[in-house]
Amino acid sequence: MDTGRKRVSLGEIFTTFFYIGATGFGGGMAIVSLMERVCVHRKRWLGLDEFMHGLAFGQILGPFSLNTSVFIGYYLRGSLGGIAAAVGFIAPSFFLISLLSWLYFKFHELPQLQAALKGTNPVVIALIVVAAVGMTRSKVKGINDWLMVAISFAAVAFFNVNALVVLVLAGIWALGREYYRKEHQ
Repeated sequence: MDTGRKRVSLGEIFTTFFYIGATGFGGGMAIVSLMERVCVHRKRWLGLDEFMHGLAFGQILGPFSLNTSVFIGYYLRGSLGGIAAAVGFIAPSFFLISLLSWLYFKFHELPQLQAALKGTNPVVIALIVVAAVGMTRSKVKGINDWLMVAISFAAVAFFNVNALVVLVLAGIWALGREYYRKEHQ
């Protein structure tokens, strides 16, 4: 079955996600933004719509940046592609966190280390904001989209609604809106 997708080697999938895992900083959305730049814009492995679908699926369970990498790998090469992407993505973090954990427990009382760790917080917030703005520009077009963004943000930020509940309700809303549009044309 030919889906018209590029044939990408497992080695390239692994090394690409190893690179993303090694250079991505800031967690979640910051890494997803890097994934989008590399996989959608630079390598053109998948379109923005497919990427956004993978991101939406990835947010349903667990660590969504890992889930999104598995989605992309699976999209490219099936189960083996998903495994190659996951292992490549996790390997740098595993080795780095193992080393940093050892260093932290050996030197955690040093004031310089405490100051360095506190200094990274604003950078992480900035990376998340940049990722959110970039995705907003490309996918939020009309008044209905902006209303959905505002309601979703308020539900999660101010009313502590679970993100999965927001995603399910947004999906139901979009299906209902499309059904209504088709029935009343």
